[in-house]
Amino acid sequence: MKGWNMKLILGLLLGVFMVPGAFAGSPSFRLWSPAFPDGGRIPVKYVMPGAGGENLSPPLKWEGEPEETKSFALSCYDPHPVARNWVHWLVINIPPSVHALAEGASGKGVPPGAVELVNSFGFAGYGGPQPPPGTGDHPYVFTVYALKVGELDLSGRYSISQFEELLAPYLLGKASTTGYFSR
Repeated sequence: MKGWNMKLILGLLLGVFMVPGAFAGSPSFRLWSPAFPDGGRIPVKYVMPGAGGENLSPPLKWEGEPEETKSFALSCYDPHPVARNWVHWLVINIPPSVHALAEGASGKGVPPGAVELVNSFGFAGYGGPQPPPGTGDHPYVFTVYALKVGELDLSGRYSISQFEELLAPYLLGKASTTGYFSR
Protein backbone atom coordinates (compact mmCIF):
# COMPACT_ATOMS: atom_id res chain seq x y z
CA MET A 1 0.00 0.00 0.00
CA LYS A 2 2.86 2.39 0.78
CA GLY A 3 4.36 1.96 -2.72
CA TRP A 4 1.00 2.65 -4.31
CA ASN A 5 0.54 5.83 -2.23
CA MET A 6 4.00 7.05 -3.22
CA LYS A 7 3.23 6.42 -6.90
CA LEU A 8 -0.06 8.30 -6.56
CA ILE A 9 1.63 11.28 -4.89
CA LEU A 10 4.44 11.31 -7.44
CA GLY A 11 1.94 11.05 -10.28
CA LEU A 12 -0.10 13.93 -8.89
CA LEU A 13 3.01 16.07 -8.47
CA LEU A 14 4.19 15.33 -12.00
CA GLY A 15 0.74 15.98 -13.35
CA VAL A 16 0.66 19.37 -11.65
CA PHE A 17 4.21 20.46 -12.39
CA MET A 18 4.86 18.82 -15.77
CA VAL A 19 1.78 19.72 -17.73
CA PRO A 20 2.05 18.55 -21.35
CA GLY A 21 3.10 21.47 -23.53
CA ALA A 22 4.29 23.50 -20.55
CA PHE A 23 7.81 23.87 -21.97
CA ALA A 24 6.44 24.71 -25.39
CA GLY A 25 4.78 27.75 -23.83
CA SER A 26 1.52 26.97 -25.57
CA PRO A 27 0.08 23.51 -26.14
CA SER A 28 -1.56 24.81 -29.32
CA PHE A 29 1.69 25.98 -30.98
CA ARG A 30 1.89 24.03 -34.23
CA LEU A 31 3.69 24.01 -37.58
CA TRP A 32 2.55 22.37 -40.80
CA SER A 33 3.09 22.43 -44.54
CA PRO A 34 0.21 22.63 -47.02
CA ALA A 35 2.47 20.62 -49.40
CA PHE A 36 2.72 17.43 -47.32
CA PRO A 37 1.18 16.02 -44.13
CA ASP A 38 3.24 15.52 -40.99
CA GLY A 39 4.96 12.18 -41.53
CA GLY A 40 4.18 12.26 -45.25
CA ARG A 41 6.27 12.33 -48.42
CA ILE A 42 7.94 15.57 -49.50
CA PRO A 43 7.00 16.28 -53.14
CA VAL A 44 9.89 16.12 -55.63
CA LYS A 45 9.79 19.82 -56.54
CA TYR A 46 11.10 20.63 -53.02
CA VAL A 47 14.25 18.48 -53.37
CA MET A 48 17.64 19.39 -54.86
CA PRO A 49 18.12 19.21 -58.66
CA GLY A 50 20.55 16.31 -58.15
CA ALA A 51 17.63 14.34 -56.73
CA GLY A 52 15.27 15.40 -59.54
CA GLY A 53 13.72 18.50 -58.00
CA GLU A 54 13.60 22.28 -58.29
CA ASN A 55 14.95 23.09 -54.81
CA LEU A 56 11.91 25.18 -53.92
CA SER A 57 11.47 25.73 -50.20
CA PRO A 58 8.10 24.24 -49.20
CA PRO A 59 5.26 26.39 -47.93
CA LEU A 60 5.06 26.45 -44.14
CA LYS A 61 2.44 27.79 -41.75
CA TRP A 62 2.30 28.10 -37.97
CA GLU A 63 -0.05 29.31 -35.26
CA GLY A 64 -0.62 29.28 -31.52
CA GLU A 65 2.74 30.69 -30.49
CA PRO A 66 3.27 32.04 -26.96
CA GLU A 67 1.88 35.53 -26.45
CA GLU A 68 5.30 36.99 -25.57
CA THR A 69 6.84 36.05 -28.95
CA LYS A 70 9.01 38.82 -30.41
CA SER A 71 10.43 36.86 -33.39
CA PHE A 72 10.59 33.42 -34.95
CA ALA A 73 13.46 31.27 -36.18
CA LEU A 74 13.21 28.25 -38.44
CA SER A 75 15.30 25.15 -39.04
CA CYS A 76 15.19 22.11 -41.28
CA TYR A 77 17.60 19.23 -40.84
CA ASP A 78 17.96 15.53 -41.62
CA PRO A 79 18.65 13.37 -38.52
CA HIS A 80 19.08 10.15 -40.54
CA PRO A 81 22.25 8.27 -39.43
CA VAL A 82 23.75 8.63 -42.92
CA ALA A 83 23.04 12.39 -42.99
CA ARG A 84 24.27 12.99 -39.43
CA ASN A 85 22.02 16.01 -38.76
CA TRP A 86 22.61 17.65 -42.13
CA VAL A 87 21.27 21.22 -41.97
CA HIS A 88 19.03 22.12 -44.90
CA TRP A 89 17.74 25.53 -43.78
CA LEU A 90 18.21 28.02 -40.95
CA VAL A 91 16.31 31.32 -40.78
CA ILE A 92 16.34 33.92 -37.99
CA ASN A 93 14.62 37.24 -37.27
CA ILE A 94 11.25 36.34 -38.75
CA PRO A 95 8.87 39.07 -37.50
CA PRO A 96 6.21 38.03 -34.96
CA SER A 97 3.42 39.10 -37.32
CA VAL A 98 4.52 36.49 -39.89
CA HIS A 99 2.84 33.08 -39.64
CA ALA A 100 3.70 31.58 -43.01
CA LEU A 101 6.43 31.25 -45.60
CA ALA A 102 5.24 30.81 -49.17
CA GLU A 103 6.49 28.11 -51.51
CA GLY A 104 9.88 29.19 -52.85
CA ALA A 105 10.35 31.88 -50.18
CA SER A 106 14.02 31.06 -49.71
CA GLY A 107 16.36 33.40 -51.51
CA LYS A 108 13.86 36.04 -52.55
CA GLY A 109 10.69 35.83 -50.52
CA VAL A 110 11.68 35.67 -46.87
CA PRO A 111 10.06 38.43 -44.82
CA PRO A 112 11.89 41.77 -44.52
CA GLY A 113 14.44 41.55 -41.71
CA ALA A 114 14.64 37.77 -41.79
CA VAL A 115 18.10 36.30 -42.36
CA GLU A 116 18.91 32.95 -43.97
CA LEU A 117 22.05 31.34 -42.58
CA VAL A 118 24.47 28.98 -44.32
CA ASN A 119 23.29 25.37 -44.63
CA SER A 120 25.41 22.19 -44.71
CA PHE A 121 25.64 22.44 -48.51
CA GLY A 122 27.65 25.65 -47.96
CA PHE A 123 25.25 28.35 -49.18
CA ALA A 124 22.74 30.62 -47.43
CA GLY A 125 19.12 29.58 -47.84
CA TYR A 126 17.17 26.40 -48.39
CA GLY A 127 18.90 23.30 -49.70
CA GLY A 128 16.33 20.60 -50.28
CA PRO A 129 16.59 16.86 -49.68
CA GLN A 130 19.21 14.96 -51.64
CA PRO A 131 19.75 11.72 -49.73
CA PRO A 132 22.21 9.18 -51.07
CA PRO A 133 20.43 6.57 -53.22
CA GLY A 134 19.60 3.33 -51.44
CA THR A 135 19.75 4.75 -47.88
CA GLY A 136 16.01 4.52 -47.29
CA ASP A 137 13.63 7.16 -46.05
CA HIS A 138 15.26 10.27 -44.62
CA PRO A 139 13.24 12.43 -42.18
CA TYR A 140 13.38 16.18 -42.75
CA VAL A 141 12.43 17.93 -39.53
CA PHE A 142 11.12 21.48 -39.92
CA THR A 143 10.94 23.44 -36.66
CA VAL A 144 9.71 26.94 -35.92
CA TYR A 145 10.99 28.53 -32.71
CA ALA A 146 9.15 31.29 -30.85
CA LEU A 147 11.69 33.66 -29.30
CA LYS A 148 11.47 36.37 -26.64
CA VAL A 149 13.86 38.67 -28.54
CA GLY A 150 13.13 40.62 -31.70
CA GLU A 151 16.49 40.09 -33.34
CA LEU A 152 19.45 37.75 -33.17
CA ASP A 153 22.88 38.79 -34.39
CA LEU A 154 24.01 35.59 -36.10
CA SER A 155 25.65 34.87 -39.41
CA GLY A 156 27.51 32.00 -40.95
CA ARG A 157 27.14 28.26 -40.62
CA TYR A 158 25.91 26.27 -37.61
CA SER A 159 25.14 22.66 -36.83
CA ILE A 160 21.58 22.05 -35.63
CA SER A 161 22.84 21.55 -32.07
CA GLN A 162 24.83 24.81 -32.17
CA PHE A 163 21.82 26.65 -33.59
CA GLU A 164 19.45 25.34 -30.93
CA GLU A 165 22.01 26.08 -28.21
CA LEU A 166 22.22 29.71 -29.40
CA LEU A 167 18.40 29.97 -29.39
CA ALA A 168 17.94 28.28 -25.99
CA PRO A 169 18.24 31.41 -23.78
CA TYR A 170 15.49 33.11 -25.79
CA LEU A 171 13.21 30.15 -26.46
CA LEU A 172 9.54 30.42 -25.52
CA GLY A 173 8.37 27.39 -27.47
CA LYS A 174 8.80 25.39 -30.63
CA ALA A 175 6.72 23.33 -33.03
CA SER A 176 7.83 20.78 -35.62
CA THR A 177 6.62 18.83 -38.60
CA THR A 178 8.47 16.09 -40.47
CA GLY A 179 8.45 15.09 -44.11
CA TYR A 180 10.19 12.09 -45.69
CA PHE A 181 12.10 11.59 -48.91
CA SER A 182 14.17 8.76 -50.37
CA ARG A 183 15.62 7.71 -53.70
